[in-house]
Amino acid sequence: MSERDLPGDNIVPLSFVAARRAASEPALSRFGDLYGASPAMQDVYRRVAKVAPTHATVFITGESGSGKEVVAGTIHRMSERASAPFLAINCGAIPGNLIEAELFGHEKGAFTGAARMHLGCFERAEGGTLFLDEVTEMAPEMQVRLLRVLETGRYTRVGGEQELRTRVRVIAATNRDLRESVREGRLREDLMYRLAVFPIAVPPLRERDGDAELLAEHFLRQLNETEGTHKSLSRQAITVVRSYRWPGNVRELKNAIQRAHILSDDLVDIDFLGTESLARLGECLHVPVGTPLAEIERQAIHSTLDLCEGNKRRCAEMLGVSLKTLYNRLAEYQSAPAAV
Repeated sequence: MSERDLPGDNIVPLSFVAARRAASEPALSRFGDLYGASPAMQDVYRRVAKVAPTHATVFITGESGSGKEVVAGTIHRMSERASAPFLAINCGAIPGNLIEAELFGHEKGAFTGAARMHLGCFERAEGGTLFLDEVTEMAPEMQVRLLRVLETGRYTRVGGEQELRTRVRVIAATNRDLRESVREGRLREDLMYRLAVFPIAVPPLRERDGDAELLAEHFLRQLNETEGTHKSLSRQAITVVRSYRWPGNVRELKNAIQRAHILSDDLVDIDFLGTESLARLGECLHVPVGTPLAEIERQAIHSTLDLCEGNKRRCAEMLGVSLKTLYNRLAEYQSAPAAV
């Protein structure tokens, strides 16, 4: 196995030297379980390779569906902890009265319903990595306890007295802006600094030039291998995949390809890709030869705005103009009659 061909499903931990060398190699289309050849993802690869061999806490930010857990898993598998557990927990999915016991465990009889001792995430992930997704949804009092564990490496189970030590590496993530979360009181500032020793920002798919097609082909290839099929994307489907903004990021793309794989025969076309807005990207704007450029522009703006369901920011991004320019054009159209 070459150092650039990092493993996917059958993970073998890389040496520290290999990880550091990967940070300075030419552009990769795959890095561990991460896929993408865009400059934005190359930066993520370099940062992952730099921090993985260390023991530093990492704070991963990015929109929902952008692949934050995959980044965390790659950091774990490239570290010396690769043979130990990688445990992921969504802090926003656990009720506030249960998250303490889930993280730190509880003794038998600690509260009503505690019929036996329960090992928490820190114990179950001992020696490995604990991934705390959506950590900004954790209650403030729990953030205080988490901060103490990070600073001292010690904790006690709920209802217990014995102090336990932990050697777990913590990687946190959120889809919120960190500074804004602090201002809103969602995240303690001292915890933010403790977690964000090494921050990594995962770019949204719309900012990963060319990666949507690469990922679509990858997901379809996986499905073909699993299902024993030989399906492929049509040229029109590839055009749509490239053009669509993918507001749900990689997760939305993966779901669209899986749905299309189920519905299609041998060729995956745009009709199978899912949402109405996505399929409509295959539509074209037809204008007669000799139509004034101003009228072509007007039709393009209105058609794109309709496609974006009135979302002006997204419309401006698709058209490659500033939001201010779009607002100015729309104001002009409201005050002037359409060309005939």
